[in-house]
Amino acid sequence: MDNSQPTPKWYDPLVGRFLRLAASGWVPASLFQKPLPPESERAARTGVLDIEIVSHCWQYAHFLAYQLSSLVLYPPTRARVTMTVYYNGEDARTRALLDFFSRQRVPGVTWNWRELPKTSLFRRAIGRNQAALNSGADWVWFTDCDLMFRKGCLDGLADALQARRDALVFPARERITTLLADDDPMFNFDPEQLRVVDIDDSRFVEQRRTRATGPLQIAHGDIARAAGYCDSLSYYQKPAEKWCKAHEDRAFRWLLGTRGEPLEIPGVYRIRHISKGRYTGSRLNTRIRSRVRKATSEL
Repeated sequence: MDNSQPTPKWYDPLVGRFLRLAASGWVPASLFQKPLPPESERAARTGVLDIEIVSHCWQYAHFLAYQLSSLVLYPPTRARVTMTVYYNGEDARTRALLDFFSRQRVPGVTWNWRELPKTSLFRRAIGRNQAALNSGADWVWFTDCDLMFRKGCLDGLADALQARRDALVFPARERITTLLADDDPMFNFDPEQLRVVDIDDSRFVEQRRTRATGPLQIAHGDIARAAGYCDSLSYYQKPAEKWCKAHEDRAFRWLLGTRGEPLEIPGVYRIRHISKGRYTGSRLNTRIRSRVRKATSEL
């Protein structure tokens, strides 16, 4: 086959469906994932841990403001944190926000902004894979920009990770909001008056988690460097013309062969919202998506 020829339009959707089916357990992950470092060969780090947090932002600066602010308001004392954010400069609000936080000096926190072409940013696994393969951290927390690390979170995480060798762990519980509308006061964002912001804690309720979902995937550093983030699945490393739904989250767990181990970690908060501003489409399409999200949440 001539590799210079464009991929047929039917090919990518077919591969995507196959991988979603495979990640449900219908296909052995060993057909795709090379052997990973066994538990006995993974470092069991103790003391002050190096933790890298990997986040993405496209048109979600009003959420990212809370995430970055949580590190300023509740800096770690028993961990060294690298906060990595993948973004694209065409998103002016996010660029302004990152410029603002780059001037905030926070003990124990290093800011790391990584710009990607839009087409690479739109496939979240690309940035996550890049970070995983190149991270020097003891542990890598893959998250979304609507998650916050509030009081005791990162120190609690460092304590819970002492001498552990698990491939993947996650917070056993998080505090979440109901699905908030676009005009909710929490989403007021003025790029001309940027500041460190905090949340109203009373708007959040606790929810238990049963697996390492997309914003709650904390991988051992040795595993991250060996496996990347779906590095063995070329489909999830292909740039895209619009933001892609993150089906690779399940594929990542499938490749590692685990749902993750739950840990008691305090201070994990997440803002939930009806509409998905990063997706493209008509107003009708947006309304339909929002109604589906609300109905799913109620169920």
